[in-house]
Amino acid sequence: MFETVRDDLRTTLDEIRSAGLHKPERVIGTPQNAAVAVTSGGTAGEVLNFCANNYLGLADHPEVVAAAKDALDRWGYGMASVRFICGTQEVHKELEARLSAFLGQEDTILYSSCFDANGGVFETILGAEDAVISDALNHASIIDGIRLSKARRFRYANRDMAELETRLKEATEGGARRKLIVTDGVFSMDGYVAPLQEICDLAERYGAMVMVDDSHAVGFVGPGGRGTPELHGVMDRVDIITGTLGKALGGASGGYVAARAEIVELLRQRSRPYLFSNSLAPVIAAASLKVLDLLESAGDLRERLAANTALFRTKMTEAGFEILPGDHAIAPVMIGDAAEAGRMAGLLLERGVYVIGFSYPVVPMGAARIRVQLSAAHSTADVERAVAAFIDARAALGTAGA
Repeated sequence: MFETVRDDLRTTLDEIRSAGLHKPERVIGTPQNAAVAVTSGGTAGEVLNFCANNYLGLADHPEVVAAAKDALDRWGYGMASVRFICGTQEVHKELEARLSAFLGQEDTILYSSCFDANGGVFETILGAEDAVISDALNHASIIDGIRLSKARRFRYANRDMAELETRLKEATEGGARRKLIVTDGVFSMDGYVAPLQEICDLAERYGAMVMVDDSHAVGFVGPGGRGTPELHGVMDRVDIITGTLGKALGGASGGYVAARAEIVELLRQRSRPYLFSNSLAPVIAAASLKVLDLLESAGDLRERLAANTALFRTKMTEAGFEILPGDHAIAPVMIGDAAEAGRMAGLLLERGVYVIGFSYPVVPMGAARIRVQLSAAHSTADVERAVAAFIDARAALGTAGA
């Protein structure tokens, strides 16, 4: 039977490659940092890394690594269990309490990933008599989580407050018992920041709750690095925050939901990804606690990241590249054609700059881009070298096209 399926799958894979949509995995042979050694993918050797979520450069921080090593000795390697059976250690509860205090929420629950966190929220707190109103550009994990829920679904155009209000009116007039607005804090493919103050205003006007996935903000956005709710002054008005430990907060894995106490307690009782997935490895929990310690004095890292971001965006714009507007460390260089984005990423790798071309279905058809992600680990010279490589790769791409 599989031979027939094999032919179909091969045809689909050939179509993906011919459309320039194939996503190869390059292998690196070093720890995550501003520079990494690529050991496969057509180019070998050390290259500048401009495609990681290592915003604060903590993925290989010596104090984080040391905390992880100490945790292995104290807590062991893994729990071999889910939380409610025998998978909860003191280190898990300590991390949940620290995250709650840091994010200004009443309680926090840990998940194995933020994808699981988003997958476990909606079906737990919303039923068929409820409504969820989602930004059109929300992360795939939010979309999939909503699909698991029986709630009535509404969608509004990215950051369009007029359309959000229209959807809230429709949900209200439809008799929704509970209404939940959900948005990314920062939209990962564009670097755009959600207008949380306006969202919270509308939520209060129409009796809705607010949920924010702040994966691309916590640690470095806002005066204290507490994310987009802090940036917009609405920390006390957001009901649910989901996020990851796998980006600015050390870059390993794991996710969380920080929310009102009753929401977290219900998630502990009924959230399927929490109840049926192994506990977060204690080594990650312990290292994440060290990251939170470091964030208390990480103002210099946030300032360096902001300076690198401003430099890259300014230099690239002056060089004639189209970059989506904003000041976030996600700086999408718009290409348009998927195959061309892939070729340009390859040319940049040859010039010592590791980036990835993003195309459909990750971004809309015809909106392919190279998403550059700045880090506090980058030096000014690293940023300037990346800009020079873009200019050189563009010239080489034009010559090849001619």
